[in-house]
Amino acid sequence: MAETAFPAGADPITNRERDNERIRRGEVDTPSSLLMRFSEPLTLDSGAVLSDWQIGYQTYGRLNEAKSNAVLLCHALTGDQHAANRHPLTGRAGWWETLVGPGRPIDTDRYFVICSNVLGGCSGTTGPASLDPSTGEPYGLDFPVVTIADMVRAQARLVEALGIETLFAVVGGSMGGMQVLQWGVSYGDRVFAALPIAAGTRHSPQNIGFHEVGRQAIMADPDWRGGRYEAAGLRPKKGLSVARMAAHITYVSEAALARKFGRALQDRDMVTYGFDADFQVESYLRHQGSTFVDRFDANSYLYLTRAMDYFDLALQHDGMAANAFLGTMTRWCVISFTSDWLFPTAESRTVVHALNAAAAEVSFVEIETDKGHDAFLLDEPSFDSAVRGFLKGAARARGLPVGAP
Repeated sequence: MAETAFPAGADPITNRERDNERIRRGEVDTPSSLLMRFSEPLTLDSGAVLSDWQIGYQTYGRLNEAKSNAVLLCHALTGDQHAANRHPLTGRAGWWETLVGPGRPIDTDRYFVICSNVLGGCSGTTGPASLDPSTGEPYGLDFPVVTIADMVRAQARLVEALGIETLFAVVGGSMGGMQVLQWGVSYGDRVFAALPIAAGTRHSPQNIGFHEVGRQAIMADPDWRGGRYEAAGLRPKKGLSVARMAAHITYVSEAALARKFGRALQDRDMVTYGFDADFQVESYLRHQGSTFVDRFDANSYLYLTRAMDYFDLALQHDGMAANAFLGTMTRWCVISFTSDWLFPTAESRTVVHALNAAAAEVSFVEIETDKGHDAFLLDEPSFDSAVRGFLKGAARARGLPVGAP
C-alpha cells in the first residue's frame, strides 16, 4: 500500500486502495461501498483500547482541489453509512435521500459528502458483532462500551485518512445530532459549520428509561444467550423486535399516528376478542419490528443506546454546557420540530442558550410539523429549506460556489 497517500495505520480494505485514493483526489465519485482499516490504536473514554479496527463508510460527490467542500453526515441510532444510496443488502432506499443528492439541500454536485457507520455499529464498522482479534470469535459483550465522543474520535481518524483537514459542515439528527455537538466540542477548529437536528446537550431521564425497556426486552429473549447468540447460531429476534416497536412509538407523534391509523382495524370488520393485530397501528408496529431484525445486530442496539444514555456535554465541563463551547469559531444552526416529544424544542433551546453563552454564531429554527421526531427523515419542505439556506450562507462565508439562490 506504499503507493497510496494514506497516513500510516490507515489502510483501505482489500481491493479498495485505488478507489479510495481516486476519491481523495476528486477524480471519481464513490464506488458502491468503502471500508477503512486502522492499525493505529484507538483509546476509548472507558480506557479500553482497540488495536485493530475499521470503519464502513460511503462518499457522494467529489472533493474539490482545496479540500474545502467536505460535509460529514452523522447517522441516528438505527442508521448506517448508506444515506443517499440503495442499501446493498436490504435494497432499502438511502435513509436521507430526501436531503442528500444532486440539487438537494445537501447538494452532491457542490459538496463532497461522507457518511460513516458509527463505532459499535453493525454495518462495516467495528462493533460487538466483529471478530475479536485475540480470540477469533465475535466480541459480543466483550466489546468495550463506547460513547458518542468515541464515535466522533473514530470519524475524525477517517476524515484525516481521507486527507481532509477541515470539514465544511457536520450534519446529523437525533444520535447524529449528538455527534454533531460532540464534533463542535472536540474538534471545533476543524468544523466550519455545524447543524445539530432534534438533539440535546444530554440524554433525558425519560429517554434513558425508554432505552432500558428496549435493552431488557433483548436481554430477556432466551436466544440472546448472554450476548453469545452468534456462537450458538441464534439471534434474539423477538426481543430486538419488541425493542424496535417500543422505540418507534417515540419517533412519531400522537397526531401522526391518529392521522395515519386512528383506530382502524387491520383486514377485518370487527375485533377478534383475542391478541392478534386487530388494529392497523398494531400491524404497523409489528412490521417495523420484524423488518428491523433482518438488518440490525441486537448487541449493537445495546451498545448504541447506552452511548446515547451516557451523552452529557456539561458533565466534563463543570456542569455547564456553555463551557463546552467556549472559544468555538464554528457557525451553528440548531433545528427542532414542534411535535417531537423525544427531543422536544426545549432541549434544542438549551443547546442554543449554551452556544449564546459561549458567544457562538448560532441560528435556531423550529419547524412546525405533526410528524414527530422522525420529521428530519421525512419529506418536510420547511426543514429542507432551512438546511439549504443555512448551508448556502455558510458556503458564501467559506468562499464556496453556491449557485442560484
